[in-house]
Amino acid sequence: MTIDKQLVWVRDPNEGFVLARLQELMGEEADVFPVDNKYPRRVCNFDDIFPAGEPTKDVDDNCELMFLNEATLLNNMLTRYKNNKIYTYVANILLAVNPYEDIPDMYSSNTIKKYQGRSLGELPPHVFAIADKAFRDMKSLKQSQSIIVSGESGAGKTESTKYILKYLCDLWAKGAGPVEQKILDANPILEAFGNAKTTRNNNSSRFGKFMEVHFSNKYQVVGGHISHYLLEKSRICTQSSEERNYHVFYLLCAGAPPELRAALKITKPDDYLYLKNGCTQYFTSVQSEKKINASQKSKQQQAKGGLRDPILDDVEDFQRLHQALSRVGLSEAEKKSVYSIVAAVLHLGNVQFEEEGGARGGCGVAPRSEPALAAAAALLGVDPAELRMALVSRLMQSSRGGAKGTAIMVPLKTYEACSARDALAKAVYSRLFDFIVRRINGSIPSSASAYYIGVLDIAGFEYFQMNSFEQFCINYCNEKLQQFFNERILKNEQELYKREGLNVPEIRFVDNQDCIDLIESKNHGVFHILDEESKLPKPEYGHFTNAVHKELGGSNANARLQLPRASRLKAHRTLRDHEGFLLRHFAGAVCYNTSQFIEKNNDALHASLEFLVQESNNTLVQQLFETSDNNNAKGKLNFISVGAKFQSQLSQLMDKLKENGTNFIRCIKPNSRMVGKQIEGSLVLTQLQCSGTIAVLSLMEHGFPSRAPFADLHNMYSSYLPPKLQNLSPKVFCQAIVHSFGLSDKDYKFGVTRVFFRPGKYSEFDAIMRSDPDSLRAIVDSVLAWLVKSRWRRGIFSVLSIVKLKHKLAYRRRCLVTLQRCVRGHLARRRHRPRMRGLAKLRALQERLAAVRGAAAQLRAGRERVHEQLARVAAALAAAQARIKSDENITSEEIESTYAELTGSVESQMTALQKAMVDQKNKEEQERLRKIEEEMRAAEEAKRQEQERIRQEEENRRLKAEMEARRKAEEAERARSEERDRAAALALQRQMELAAQDDLADRDRLEQERRDHEMAVRLAKETNGHVEGSPPQLRSFPTMDSVNGENRLNRSERVRMQQALQGKQKYDLSKWKYSELRDTINTSCDIELLEACRHEFHRRLKVYHAWKARNARKSTLAEQERAPQSVLDAAKAPRLPARGEVLGARHRYFRIPFVRPGADCEERRGWWYAHFDGQYVARQMELHPDKTPVLLRAGVDDMQMCELSLEETGLTRKRGAEILEHEFEREWQRHARPAQP
Repeated sequence: MTIDKQLVWVRDPNEGFVLARLQELMGEEADVFPVDNKYPRRVCNFDDIFPAGEPTKDVDDNCELMFLNEATLLNNMLTRYKNNKIYTYVANILLAVNPYEDIPDMYSSNTIKKYQGRSLGELPPHVFAIADKAFRDMKSLKQSQSIIVSGESGAGKTESTKYILKYLCDLWAKGAGPVEQKILDANPILEAFGNAKTTRNNNSSRFGKFMEVHFSNKYQVVGGHISHYLLEKSRICTQSSEERNYHVFYLLCAGAPPELRAALKITKPDDYLYLKNGCTQYFTSVQSEKKINASQKSKQQQAKGGLRDPILDDVEDFQRLHQALSRVGLSEAEKKSVYSIVAAVLHLGNVQFEEEGGARGGCGVAPRSEPALAAAAALLGVDPAELRMALVSRLMQSSRGGAKGTAIMVPLKTYEACSARDALAKAVYSRLFDFIVRRINGSIPSSASAYYIGVLDIAGFEYFQMNSFEQFCINYCNEKLQQFFNERILKNEQELYKREGLNVPEIRFVDNQDCIDLIESKNHGVFHILDEESKLPKPEYGHFTNAVHKELGGSNANARLQLPRASRLKAHRTLRDHEGFLLRHFAGAVCYNTSQFIEKNNDALHASLEFLVQESNNTLVQQLFETSDNNNAKGKLNFISVGAKFQSQLSQLMDKLKENGTNFIRCIKPNSRMVGKQIEGSLVLTQLQCSGTIAVLSLMEHGFPSRAPFADLHNMYSSYLPPKLQNLSPKVFCQAIVHSFGLSDKDYKFGVTRVFFRPGKYSEFDAIMRSDPDSLRAIVDSVLAWLVKSRWRRGIFSVLSIVKLKHKLAYRRRCLVTLQRCVRGHLARRRHRPRMRGLAKLRALQERLAAVRGAAAQLRAGRERVHEQLARVAAALAAAQARIKSDENITSEEIESTYAELTGSVESQMTALQKAMVDQKNKEEQERLRKIEEEMRAAEEAKRQEQERIRQEEENRRLKAEMEARRKAEEAERARSEERDRAAALALQRQMELAAQDDLADRDRLEQERRDHEMAVRLAKETNGHVEGSPPQLRSFPTMDSVNGENRLNRSERVRMQQALQGKQKYDLSKWKYSELRDTINTSCDIELLEACRHEFHRRLKVYHAWKARNARKSTLAEQERAPQSVLDAAKAPRLPARGEVLGARHRYFRIPFVRPGADCEERRGWWYAHFDGQYVARQMELHPDKTPVLLRAGVDDMQMCELSLEETGLTRKRGAEILEHEFEREWQRHARPAQP
C-alpha cells in the first residue's frame, strides 16, 4: 500500500494553515510533513486537514476555488495580498485587506469610470464594484440600499467609506452643484472631531456614522444626511500612553495660524492635562515638519520626530478642515467660535483643585490654575467667578423650603470637583460635535429625495486590557450587526432555499441571540439592571455588578456571562467579582471593568454648571445647551440614560437596514503593527471566522447567491410586451428569457417564486436587469422567438418545414464540400505527384515484403533471425515513407535511389528464404513419422485423463454439497444468536448516541475556549500582558491515565479503552506505524500478535478511506469503490462483534456480481472474486467484459482492496456466493499477468 502524498493544508496556531503532505496513517490521525522545512513534522486529526488544490493559484471570487474550505480561503487572500490585490469576493460579499500604503491607480478617476455599470465578476474585485452594484440595485429594484462596512479597528473601514462616497458623488453628483462637495467635505470634518489615534489604528473612528447619499427619481444625487452614534466621551479627558485625543486638538496646536493660536492661548500638547498623558507627537510629513516652530513641539516630538501616515498630516489637515467648514456654511465668526470651544476644553482640563480647611470642608481652585480658569471662562463666555463657584459646589433644593424648595450650595470634594470639570468638558465637546453634524446635514438639502444609499461605518469589535462602558456599547452594536448578517446571509438564505424547493445542505452557524437578549432584555438585561441601579439614591458599581452576576451569571462553563477569574488573561483575573464581569461575544470573551459604568451611563451636568453655560455670552455655547434635557432636573426616576439612547438609535438603524437592500464589505486587518507588505495568517483567519465568512463560504459551495423574482422581471418588461404575451405567467416568461440566452442548466435553478444563479453567473444575466428601454425590444424579440420555436416543435407542420429546410441546407453543403474537395484535390495532386508515385512504389514494395514475411512464418528454425532482418527492412521502408511525406522539397532522383536500395534488400531476403524452405521440407518428412508415434501415445493418455475428470467432478459435487450444508448450519446458528444480541445492540446504539452528543458539546466548548485563548494571546502581545493556561486541545484525545477523569473520550477511544481494560486486546498497537504493522503481518509467527496487527491495520484503512471520501470530488467519489455496493451496504448495518467463526474454515472463496458506476446495462456486468484468509481479504479480483482484469494482493495493493472483514461483508449469508478453491484459482491463473509470480 502506498499513500497518495497529496498536498494538504494543516492547521497551525501561528500561520493559520501550513502546506504539507500526507506521510503516514495513525488511526484517527495522520502524520504530515510540511513542505517548508522551517515547520516541524506533526501528527494532526483529520478535522484539521483540508485538501489544498492548487496553492499557487489565486481567484477573484473564492467560490471559484477547487476546494471550498477555510484553508483555501485564507491561502487565496494571502496570495492576492502579496500581489497587491487587496480585494476578493465571497459570492456578493467583498473582503478588503488594509494595505497600509497607497497602491497606484487603485482609486483614480479612470478606475471609477471603468467600474461604472459593470456587474460583479466582470472586473477584478473592488470597493467601487460594490458601490456600483448598490446603485444598480436601487435603480432596478426601486429600493434604497445599505452598504455595511465592518471589521476590527484598523481594518480600513473609514477609508472604504470615503471611497464609496467618492464613487457615488463623482459619477452621479456632477449636476448637483455644491451638494457633491458638501458630502465629500463631511469626511475631513467628521474625522477631525471624531477620529483619534489608538494602538490599533492611526485614524480610528471613535463614533459610528450612517452616511446617506440621496437620489432623485432620475437617479441623480440631490442631497445627503449623516446620523452618528455613541461618541467616545471618555477620550476627551483620558488616553493611554500610546494613544491620542481627537485630531482637532492637535490640528489647532500644529496647523492653526499664529494669530489664532495667540487669541485662543494655544501652545503645545505638553501644556494640557487632557493631552500630555497620551502620545503628544504630531502627524507630519517631511515638508510639514519644517512649518512647526519649536514652541509648538512637545518633548516627544523633539525627541522622536513626527508620526508618519500616508493620509494624516496635522499641519495640512487644519487647512483642509478650515476650508471644509466654510463650504458647509459656517461663517468666519462661527468657525472662530468652534475653535474657541475646542480650546476652552483644553484650558478647562488644566483647572486643578486643592482641599480647603474649615468646618464646611470642600475644595477650591488651585492658584496655579487661575490663568487656565480665566482662559476657559473667556472662551466659553461666562464669568470666571461663577465658573469657579459652579466647579467647586453644586446647587441642591431643600424639600421643605417652600413650594419650590430652598436653594443650597453644597461644597464638593476634590475628586467630585474633578469629575464635575470633566463632565463639563465632555458635555461641551459632545454637544459641539452634535452641532457640527447638524450644520453638515443642514447644508446638504434632501427634499427631493426618492431613494438613498446608506454607508454604515461604526467601530468594530473592541477588546483592550481595560474595557469600560464604551467598549460594552460598541460590542453590543457589533452583536446586533452580526445577527443581522447571519439572518440576511445565512439564516434567511437557507430558509429561502427550503421555501423555494432547492436541495441545498444545511449550514451551521453561531446564533448570538442569547447574548443580545442578555444585554438588551427589558426585564433582566445588563442595560436594564444598570438603569435601575442609576435610579437609586446612592448607586454603587459593586452592587450593580453583583446584581448582574446574580441575575445573568451561571455556573455552567459554557455560560455567556461569567466571573472575571474565568478570563485567560492574567490582568483580568486580578479583578474581584464585584469589579467586573466576563461576557462571551460572538468574536470572543471580553472582560469589562464596571467601575465607571454608572458614571458614563448618566453624563448629565449638575444644575450649577447647566445653568451657567445656558447663560453664556457666547452665542454658539447658548445654542449648544438651549435644548438641554438635563436628567438631574427631571429626577432620577425619569432620566434617560446613555445606554437607553444608544439602544433607541441602534433600533432605528436596524429598522433602516432591514427595510433596505444590503451589501456587505468585510474589512480585514493584515497585521497588528499597521505596516504594509506584512500579513499574519492566524490574525486574518480569526477575523474571517468571527465575521461569519467561513460559514458563508460553506453555504455558497452549494447555494445560489444571486436571484431575481419572477414578478419583478415580468413587471420590468410589461409595458413592452406584445399583446400575445400580456397574459403570460411570470415564471414561464423567466424560463423563456433564461433558455433564450443559452445559459447552462447547472448555473441556475427555478424555484417557486424566483430564479437562482450560481456564484459569478449572474453577470451573464445582469444585462437584462439593467437594460435601458432601447434594448428591451430586442430582448422581448428573443423571448418571443424562443416561445415560437418551442411551440413549433410540438406541431407537425413545423417539424416538416424544419426537416425540409434541414435537407436543403444539407444538400447545398454537400455540393459545396464536393466542389471544394475536387479543386483542392486537383491542386494537391499536381503539386505532390512525384511524391505520390514514390509512395505508390514503396507501398507495392511493402506488399512484397508482407508476402515474404508470410512465407517466413512457415520456417521452423531461424525464424526469429529472419523476422529481425525483415523488421529492419520494414523500418527502413517506413522511414523512407515518412521522409517523403514530411519533406515537400524532395527530388525524384532521391526517391528513385531510395527505392532501388530497398528493392535490393527485399530481393536478397527472398533468395535466402527460398533456400531455407528447401531445407525445412526435408526435416518436416522426418518430423511427420515421429508425430504418428506420439499420437498413439496421446490417445492412451486422453483416455486416462477422461477417467480422472469424471472422478474430479464427483469430488466437486460432494464438496459443494458439504459447502451448502455448512452455510445452512451457519445461517441457523446466526438466526439463534441474533435474538440474543438484539437487546445488546440496542443498548450499545443508545450508548453511542449519548457519547456523540457529549462529544459535540465538548467540541463546542473547547472551540469557544480556543477562540478566547487566541484573543487573550493577541491582547497580551499588544499590552505586554501574560496569558495563564495552555490553549485548549480542541481535537486531541486523552491518554489512558484520564479514563476515569472529567474529560470525556470520543466514541472510538472509549471503545478501545474498554476493550483494553476488559482484557480483550492483549497488544496496544495505537502508536505503531503502518510499516511496522505490515512487516509484522508478513513475518510474525505469533498467531495472537498477527491477528491483532491485522485488525489494527484494517481499522486504519477504514478511517483513511472515510476521510478521503469526505474530501473527494463528487465526480470521482463513485469511481473509488473497492467492493460491490451490496458488500459496502452490508457493512453499514450496525451489529455487535462476532462471537467467533461458526463451522467455518480459515481459507474461503466467494464470487458475486459487480457493476461499476456508469454501467447502465446488464451486458456490462462483471464479477468480483475474493479470497479470505481468516476474517480479511488475501486476494481480490474484478473481471469485466470490456475492461482489463484487476488483480489485487494483500501487502501490495491494500489501498485499493476491500478493508472489511468477512463478517462485515455478509458474504457468508449470500446463497451461491461461496465457491471452491480450484474455481477461484482457475480464474486467478487465467487473468494473472506474466510479470506476476
